[in-house]
Amino acid sequence: MARAKTHQFRAETRKVLNILTHSLYTNREIFLRELLSNASDALEKARFLQNTGESARGADLPLEIRITVDKDAGVLMVADTGVGMSEQEMIDNLGTIARSGSEQFLRERRAERAGNPEQPGAQTGEKGDTQAPEQTGDTHDGTADGSEKTAGSDEIRESEGAPADASQIIGHFGVGFYSVFMVADKVEVTSMPARGDATAHVWTSDGTGSFSVKALDGDEAQGIRRGTVVRAYLKDDAKEFLEKYRLESIIRAHSNFLPFPIILEGDRVNTTPALWREPKFSITKEQYNEFYTFLTYDSRAPLDVIHLSVDAPVQFTALLFIPDTAQDYFQEQKGEWGPDLYVRRVLIERSNSELVPNYLAFLKGVVDTEDLPLNISRETLQENAVVRKISQTIVKQVLSHLERLAASDKDRYEAFWKLHGRWFKFAFNDYLNRERVAPLLRFASSATEGEAVTSLDDYLSRAKAGQKEIWYVTAPTREAARVNPHLERFRRKGLEVLYLLEAVDEFALESLGQYKEHAFKSVEQADAKALDEFPDSGESEPRAEPLSGDDKTAFDRLVEAMRAILGDQIKEIRVSDRLSGSPACLVSPDGVSSSMEKLMRVMQKSDGIPKKILELNPDHPLMRALLRIHKANADDPLLRDMVNSLYDNTLLLDGYLNDPYSLADRSLKLLNESAAWYADLRKL
Repeated sequence: MARAKTHQFRAETRKVLNILTHSLYTNREIFLRELLSNASDALEKARFLQNTGESARGADLPLEIRITVDKDAGVLMVADTGVGMSEQEMIDNLGTIARSGSEQFLRERRAERAGNPEQPGAQTGEKGDTQAPEQTGDTHDGTADGSEKTAGSDEIRESEGAPADASQIIGHFGVGFYSVFMVADKVEVTSMPARGDATAHVWTSDGTGSFSVKALDGDEAQGIRRGTVVRAYLKDDAKEFLEKYRLESIIRAHSNFLPFPIILEGDRVNTTPALWREPKFSITKEQYNEFYTFLTYDSRAPLDVIHLSVDAPVQFTALLFIPDTAQDYFQEQKGEWGPDLYVRRVLIERSNSELVPNYLAFLKGVVDTEDLPLNISRETLQENAVVRKISQTIVKQVLSHLERLAASDKDRYEAFWKLHGRWFKFAFNDYLNRERVAPLLRFASSATEGEAVTSLDDYLSRAKAGQKEIWYVTAPTREAARVNPHLERFRRKGLEVLYLLEAVDEFALESLGQYKEHAFKSVEQADAKALDEFPDSGESEPRAEPLSGDDKTAFDRLVEAMRAILGDQIKEIRVSDRLSGSPACLVSPDGVSSSMEKLMRVMQKSDGIPKKILELNPDHPLMRALLRIHKANADDPLLRDMVNSLYDNTLLLDGYLNDPYSLADRSLKLLNESAAWYADLRKL
């Protein structure tokens, strides 16, 4: 029986190992991701050797990863049928931290292509993890994902039967394997190399000062086949990792899309393929729907699918979905939006909000790249330049998709807008793309019915000859917008007005400034003389004969009386040139729209009511009635109640409520008076 040879970790290596197992990783379950990633790398290398015609031991073995547990012994085993390691490779790769077998494998492949092959060395060993473009595992053997991308191609081709690309090997740092010591106080690695006639060896260490390597022969070597088996003797506080449900949840969370079967206690776990890496023309709608359900747990099929494969300026693939349900991405789900970020099929971060701007927060899906620099633990990004480039590309591709959808399927685009338009409007902050965003915006308007919306282009197609503005009014609902007194002139002139029903709408239009040389302008800022240039062509209210002579003088006295009654609640009272169907309205003295003024007061934490100008319509029946009351008795107490009630009404239409108790009291008093008068008239 062969004796084990004991080797000492170098002193500085012991210090690094202590850091790796106690400080580098923030989540202990990551150790399984690293072991599985290494196993995937090992299988990828074995496939590479087979597909390039090299002879390899166990050519009939399936390429797979098997996980088993022995609860009685407290042992977790991860086995693969990859390239395995020889004795020297174990010493080199598992005895030297930050020496990556995959890095060596890549160097040899590059040298072979250059016609200067290196001597076979640690080409099978891997205890790495991921570096910049590389991304999957660490430990003994290991390689990448098995996908092949053609330059300039819009598709990804799965390479299960095609020659593997050695440049896709993942591990580079050479530290991921040691994460197993977070949960294990002893680790055995048994490995049989795929090449040559070397025997199997077992590497053993407790992760402290030394490790041993022993050759297996005779009975010990019976039944050992090509590949590597990692046996982790778990610590007492890590026995949770012997439970099948716990292991399955880790695999599904981090390693579900590795390209080789992962079999846990006889059942395959990773049954869902990495759909984003498959050719778009080969994927059915049902497959997209199934993947979306797997990813989001949403029972409804997605409204739309965007499948991207990009080679420049960075290389990445993405499978994005537009959900068929509306969600609140900035309140209940604050910080929980954005696609999941993968590097070579291995999850790096869920809901990465840096991949898309906030106005595309509704997008669900995955982004997988080979160009992303990560820190040594693969838990955080080293820098965000690559992510920013990916985000910029995604934005352009999604905007192109929405442009095509809006042009080819109006009803479907309106369905998208109804669900996600309130978030998409925040694109007004995207100064690089605002020229593309503006045609995609939709608003309710005086020309639409029900929940229908209009584009800015459609609005302009209905604009009057000589119209220089795109008019809008802010309101909480369509009905509130419709009864706004400021719209009366626009209805009379047949001018369409956009209804801005959400707070972000006015910010969006104010930020855009104009669209196709038509300035956005609030109806409250309209110049009556400019509107008079348009002929009457729409709805008009019946108008009384203008006041003249003594009545005009009497109305001036009524205005003075109203000014005295309202006092400092208002800034000024004047006769309006904008009203026809309403008795009065409030106007901002500085030209700021009511909604913008409210938002500014909220930001200033002011809950008072601003002093505004009260404009009166002397031709309205209510104002004529007040005039008669004032002429009959200037001190009539009913006049005071009616003037205050009129002011309350204008405040309500302007979106304010001054004193609800006084309002209710006055309303009841006036109802009582009017009901009594009406009853008396009925007796006559």
